Amino acid sequence: MPLIRHHINGQPAGAAERTGTVFNPATGVAQHEVAFATTDETQQAIAAASAALPAWRATSLIKRADVFFRLRHLLVERQDDLAAIITSEHGKVLSDAKGEISRGIENVEFAAGLVHLLKGEHSEQVSRGVDVHSVKQPVGVVGCITPFNFPVMVPLWMTASAIACGNTVVLKPSEKDPSAALFLAALYEEAGLPAGVLNVVQGDKVAVDAILDSPDVRAVSFVGSTPIATSIYARAAANGKRVQALGGAKNHMVVMPDADLDAAADAAVSAAYGSAGERCMAVSVLVAVGDETADALVAKVAERVAGLTIGDGTDAASEMGPLITREHRDKVASYVTGAAAEGATVVVDGTADEFDGDGFFIGVSLIDRVAPGMKVYDDEIFGPVLSVVRVESYTEAVELINASPFANGTAVFTRDGGTARQFEFDIEVGMVGVNVPIPVPIGAFSFGGWRNSLFGDSHIYGPESIHFYTRSKVVTTRWPDHTPSQIDLGFPSNH
Repeated sequence: MPLIRHHINGQPAGAAERTGTVFNPATGVAQHEVAFATTDETQQAIAAASAALPAWRATSLIKRADVFFRLRHLLVERQDDLAAIITSEHGKVLSDAKGEISRGIENVEFAAGLVHLLKGEHSEQVSRGVDVHSVKQPVGVVGCITPFNFPVMVPLWMTASAIACGNTVVLKPSEKDPSAALFLAALYEEAGLPAGVLNVVQGDKVAVDAILDSPDVRAVSFVGSTPIATSIYARAAANGKRVQALGGAKNHMVVMPDADLDAAADAAVSAAYGSAGERCMAVSVLVAVGDETADALVAKVAERVAGLTIGDGTDAASEMGPLITREHRDKVASYVTGAAAEGATVVVDGTADEFDGDGFFIGVSLIDRVAPGMKVYDDEIFGPVLSVVRVESYTEAVELINASPFANGTAVFTRDGGTARQFEFDIEVGMVGVNVPIPVPIGAFSFGGWRNSLFGDSHIYGPESIHFYTRSKVVTTRWPDHTPSQIDLGFPSNH
């Protein structure tokens, strides 16, 4: 079985003392083994990044930008090959894989503007003959730990900004779909990135801990579940690192009585079941204001899901593919089978669907009359399960969302501008959509939630990523002039 290895200092590496299996989720067939990095191998990658740092930091901004212009061209040119890799290891349909690549390219385009993004500030004559200016300098070696659900987009969220700012990177992708990271590293180097600037180590907690504990790694970016984000934030911060750790989500979509219910139902189906619900921005809770609204929505969503085509992601007819592993599929199914015992109404039971072969497929589920305290509501399921919570008023909907421990994304569907504006003002969530079910910002803004959806002060990509991956240095200067100098032991004042 082919072995997926590490990429260190521009070369394949790894003795594969421990390995994991990479499956094709659509068939359930093992297709690769992936090497799990030892602590020593991870340290080799960190050492390669450290060695490459001085030269990359000294590389002119124009030459750095040129790498990103070339990288964008290569990503567009090779997107079919890259999408095929994503689908073969993750399972999402090819159109979804290409959409992921497209959103990743947005961040490459943003990073290509680094000449503008890294500008400092300057003030002259702040005191007689004294000028002050600030510069943005790289933090050093950065560790990037990425999830299985977006094996291209999330690595590009992190690596593009980090590398543009003059840092070097050790990327640890998910061991469930590791090949895309190697493909990206090859494209970066084909675009002109020097060896050692971007290194890839495959593996599990051993590699992650080596990154978190290394004194040579100055910053860590992470996207994954909230329990792991909490652990990574605590350990990395305790080791003196700058950390941004994005956690889980439970995204609510509020539908007001005045909303276009057909548009809202279309949006709910698309946002809940796209990529089999394995998105941190998936809508997993439909909050219907009023029983009349809820009854209509449940009927419309149920009608739409009956026509969804679930199958191999390489089949153009498929609208939804399998889940990432057999174990995850079984866990998702347990929430559906346990919902009725908690008092909810299972309107559509995706666990009853039958599929050919041994792939990790599950049907879509719709569960009505869900309430806080039920596992199906409280937990991040990360699968094609949409819960419906019925509330009596706009105020109750807002209180429900603001009480959630997660605060990643939310949306409101309404025709009323006043309601939409008030929702934007009232809601305590990091990303908000108005008649937009998945409000992922474009690359020129930053992505991130509040509360248990983000640990650290900086959101990911966009302007906040430039702040995260740089340190500001302020320089005060005075040049000799013809004025005689003199000793003054007083506190300096600006006169």
